[in-house]
Amino acid sequence: MFRRFGLAAAALALALAGSGGTAAAVTASPASPASPASPASPTPESASGRPSADPAQGGGPDKRRVPAVLDVAHRGASAYAPENTLAAVEAAQRLDATTVELDVQRSADGELVIIHDTSLERTTDAEEVFPDRESYAVADFTLAELRRLDAGAWFGAEFAGEPVPTLDEALARLHRHRLNLLLEIKSPELYPGIEADVASALRDRPAWFAPRPSWRWPRLVIQSFDRESMRRSHDLLPRVPHGLLGTVPEEEIGDYARWADQINPDHEAISADYVDAVHDAGMQVHTYTVNDPGDMRTAIAHGVDGIITDRPDVARQVIAEEAAGAAPAA
Repeated sequence: MFRRFGLAAAALALALAGSGGTAAAVTASPASPASPASPASPTPESASGRPSADPAQGGGPDKRRVPAVLDVAHRGASAYAPENTLAAVEAAQRLDATTVELDVQRSADGELVIIHDTSLERTTDAEEVFPDRESYAVADFTLAELRRLDAGAWFGAEFAGEPVPTLDEALARLHRHRLNLLLEIKSPELYPGIEADVASALRDRPAWFAPRPSWRWPRLVIQSFDRESMRRSHDLLPRVPHGLLGTVPEEEIGDYARWADQINPDHEAISADYVDAVHDAGMQVHTYTVNDPGDMRTAIAHGVDGIITDRPDVARQVIAEEAAGAAPAA
C-alpha cells in the first residue's frame, strides 16, 4: 500500500523538486486546447458556452514539480475535447495534466476500446451509421464497426471524425506524453474475463510497470465500481495499485485495505473524517468529478490525495494555490 503525502510535505517537495522559484499559476478562466488539426492555435469559446483556452498560458505549475494533490483529467480533459478520445488526451497534455482517467470496455470481437457509456448513442453517431440495429450496446459492435463511428462531432464541429480509440492506442499516446493513467474497467459484469484482457494488454507494454521514485505519483492505477472485478484484477497485477470507486461503509474500510490502494468516492459524499479513516487504513482518496474551484478547495481541505476533474488546468491552479498558501485567484 502507498500512503499519501501531507500537504505541507508535498508543498516542500514543490520547492525542492523544481529549478527554483514558485510554480507558475494559470489564469482563473479554464483554457481550451486547440483542435487536433491545429494544435498551436487557441480555440475560441463555442456557442455552447464551453470554456475557451489559450495553450500559451501554460496550463499550470511545472509538471516536474511534485503537486500537493494529484490532478486527474477525467476522460481526458473532457471540458475541452470529446471524452475518452485521443483528442481529449492531447488536450490533457496541452493543459499540463499529470494523470488521465479513461474508461475501457470490450467490443463484440474482443478488442479493448476506450468509451464511457455502455451504449453508443450519446457520444457517437451510431444511430445514423447503423439505423437498423436493434442494439447500440458497445458489446454488440465489432471494432471495425466502431471505427466507422464519429466520436467527436457531438462535442464540436472541430472534432468531427474523431474515432473511438483502442486501449492500445491510448496507452501509446499517454506514454508518448509521459502522462499517468487511471484506468477504469467499465461495467465488468458485461465483459466476463475483461480483467485478464486488460492485464494482457498492459503486459504487452512493460514500460507501464517500470519503477518510479517513491515520491512520484504512480504511472498506472486500475479502478472500478465493481469490488470483485478489482479483486480479480489485483490478483492478476498485484504490483499495480487498484482503486474502488464509490463510498465504502466506514466500518468496512479496513477489509478493503487488504487488496485496494485507493477508495475513490464522489466528492459530495466525503468528509474529513471519512478521508482520515481511509488514510488510517493505508489507502488514498481520489475524489470525482470536481469541476468547481470552491469544491476543489473543499476536497483539498478534507485531505484528499487526488482530484478527478474535467478541468485539469483549473485543478492544477487550485492545487498550487493551496499548497503555497496563496489567496485564491479573483
